[in-house]
Amino acid sequence: MKILIADLDKTFISDIQQSWSLADSELLVCYDREALMPLVKNESISLAFIEVPFLTLENMDMVSYLKEKNPGIEIFVLCDNKNWPGATSAINRGANSFLMKPVSIDQLESTAQKIQSQQQTKNTHQLMESQVLDSLLGDTPEMRKILKTVYKIAPTTSTVLITGESGSGKEFLANVVHRYSKRAAEPFIAVNCGAIPENLVESELFGAKKGSYTGSTSDKKGLFEAANGGTLFLDEVGELSAATQVKLLRFLQNHEIRRVGETEARYLDVRIIAATNRDLQQAMHAGTFREDLYYRLNTFHLQLPPLRERKPVIPTLIRYFILKYKEAHGKDILDLEPAAQYALTRYPYPGNIRELENIVEHAIVLSDDGIIRLENLPEDVQAEAREKQFAIPHMKGDTQSETVEVKSIGTEIPIEHAVKQSASTAPAASEQSDEIISLEEMERRHILHALSVCEGNRTEVCKRLGISRATLWRKLKELKIQMEGEET
Repeated sequence: MKILIADLDKTFISDIQQSWSLADSELLVCYDREALMPLVKNESISLAFIEVPFLTLENMDMVSYLKEKNPGIEIFVLCDNKNWPGATSAINRGANSFLMKPVSIDQLESTAQKIQSQQQTKNTHQLMESQVLDSLLGDTPEMRKILKTVYKIAPTTSTVLITGESGSGKEFLANVVHRYSKRAAEPFIAVNCGAIPENLVESELFGAKKGSYTGSTSDKKGLFEAANGGTLFLDEVGELSAATQVKLLRFLQNHEIRRVGETEARYLDVRIIAATNRDLQQAMHAGTFREDLYYRLNTFHLQLPPLRERKPVIPTLIRYFILKYKEAHGKDILDLEPAAQYALTRYPYPGNIRELENIVEHAIVLSDDGIIRLENLPEDVQAEAREKQFAIPHMKGDTQSETVEVKSIGTEIPIEHAVKQSASTAPAASEQSDEIISLEEMERRHILHALSVCEGNRTEVCKRLGISRATLWRKLKELKIQMEGEET
């Protein structure tokens, strides 16, 4: 962590240099106002202690300069009884707080240690978050390549174009880029360009002067200004009109906007991330999207594959959405029935991640006893499991058939193998008589058989039966199956 200390007292600076003992920190010190700007120009600073006389240099506000150059920097102003109003003014411009002089070295180190601890915690959270993101976005070669690119481009200010089907997670990915950028503490503003009426697009994006259009009773700040310092996510950018495309191009060229009805240009520091489910190259050839704008937006291009092409992520997303919605709907979801999980992992999701999220919320609302069952899913999702049902003939002359449902999760069991497996678990007595045992007894015998084959290894039993440990535990209790060594 690089720490700047700027104070006119040369002796104070010298004492700090000799006594400073905070580990993992590097001091940048200055006692000459003229030397401060060259010192900070090419340095990445995490924390600054600045005396009031250093706050304005070369007609420049040092607080604003440092915050723009070092996103996330913490600034503390050193002041005394005479110049504390200058410290108050600095706080209004973004400084954290002020320290009244005389300030001890222990005070400075204590403050620095606190900031250092906060930043280390933030870095740890970011590392954990990156691992979560790897799981949520999908552990496939294509997605690993995309994430590798994201982590490289996030700290830059380059524009990014994200393409992919509707609902595939473009806004989520844009948010990831923002959170890993130096702008993470600043606003992330998302806007669907296709959802704004054409006559209001320019005023919504760029703002408007009072009286510039009917009903405009005051000056209006646009979304570009709201995102100043941060990131503006333009979803469905291909829907913008030709006039708005020109204004967007002008901003990308010189970072200036003009409110509707104004002639004054405003400089803004905004990173643009655009997204679309349209083929912009085809739109360029059709003359509906500007070629120069396309190349401005396309500095980095991330093509997000549909959910059906990254199926390994589906179970993780299901768990994520269960956690997201179970408390909102007052449901304690403990388990997911194998048939329901099978259906969810096999469904093609034409609506991508957004559709999966809606389906999981639907199932949570309809669930009972903390279990999401097949019947809790929408009919078209249920069909994925229903289609995998097959018939096993009854034994000894019975021409009717009974339906047995596949309980496999994640992989299909070939029908021939499933029939053979089901037949082998049927009671031998039924081959020689008309005895019909209950489904509960058949289930009990099947679980006992599995426990025997797996030598009591519950993990292996769950794996072979395609059920969770919670489901197995519940079945053992319901069917009164006692494991060896357990008390009655």
